[in-house]
Amino acid sequence: MRDLSAVGTVGVLTVATRGGQGAGEVLISLRGGSESLLAWSDEPLPKGTDVLVVDVIASRTVRVVRAEAGGL
Repeated sequence: MRDLSAVGTVGVLTVATRGGQGAGEVLISLRGGSESLLAWSDEPLPKGTDVLVVDVIASRTVRVVRAEAGGL
């Protein structure tokens, strides 16, 4: 069973994503601390982008989208 606790969490990219060409890395607050996870996105997103975790793909790997300014 997948751990879905990261879904809905907002974090910041510490390594840019490259869309379908490769994962980046996101730093999120989770379980009382900060964790870095591999982050995949449909479109390339630059380092420093605020992102929303929308799915857990595998252990320590998530799918993210750009967080809407003011919407979260």
